Amino acid sequence: MEAGQPVVPEVGAFLLGAPKAGTTWLADALSQHPGICVSNPKEPNIVATHKGTFSRDDSPPNWKAYTGCFVENGVRIDCSVHALACPIAPRRISETWPDAKLIISLREPVSRTVSHWNMAISTEEDKENNLDWNDFEVAWADSHLQCDTLYGSSISRWLEFFDLDSILIIDAKRMRMEPLKVLKEICEHIGVDDYSFNLDMVHNTNTASDRRRPTLFGRLFRSLANLLPNFVKRPIVKRLQRKGVDVYKIPVLSSKAPEKREITDAQRLILAEKVNEDLLLLEKLTGFSNPDWPIQS
Repeated sequence: MEAGQPVVPEVGAFLLGAPKAGTTWLADALSQHPGICVSNPKEPNIVATHKGTFSRDDSPPNWKAYTGCFVENGVRIDCSVHALACPIAPRRISETWPDAKLIISLREPVSRTVSHWNMAISTEEDKENNLDWNDFEVAWADSHLQCDTLYGSSISRWLEFFDLDSILIIDAKRMRMEPLKVLKEICEHIGVDDYSFNLDMVHNTNTASDRRRPTLFGRLFRSLANLLPNFVKRPIVKRLQRKGVDVYKIPVLSSKAPEKREITDAQRLILAEKVNEDLLLLEKLTGFSNPDWPIQS
């Protein structure tokens, strides 16, 4: 590499999502493996232009900051789930890591969408981005929510740059029913030895019901915490995570999330045309299908 050029870290795999499909649990479990280095923070949000539900940034990746997200040995896995729906990420990643393996966790699309919607309104992230998602129909019409639900459309872009053999698709429900089998498949997919995972040590699930609105003091605390250098913050955060402790759930830092909201049958049908068409595309492209996923009229 020429002098002055940024050092790009070797990354072996990407855990792409979709959001609210069990990726937080999966990343926490994989972090036990001595041959795997899970990104820290879990979602660096550096390579893709999608930085979260709402944030978009087309700037070139900050490779120095990205390198700091991988400090342990093993196959490096970037767990920025929002990269799945990013239109630029497939090309960027294929140009930089052409042999990368992709792990895509998918969840039944309606429940995923509702959970994602609940998360956004319970944390008031919509309002922070000058939007109001209280009406589900308004939220669904917003591409910020819709893009993460249309799996086939997203994966079609990845298949322009990666072979199907590079992609492992996981049904989030199966992850709950037979987690050890799923973890074994992931190990085989990314080329590391099988490992005896201790599921009792996996605490992070990041469910919508766990979300709490930050108080004013909580926002200040988070801002100050972000100022700490990574070498100081990382060991503290990692130790707390292993104990299943989330300091942001302390009452002084956050308030109880509102009760989870459901959608009506009529609202469910609003999703039907686009979701069902997209599921057909997903099956055509990958062979993956679940008979319980299409929306019945």
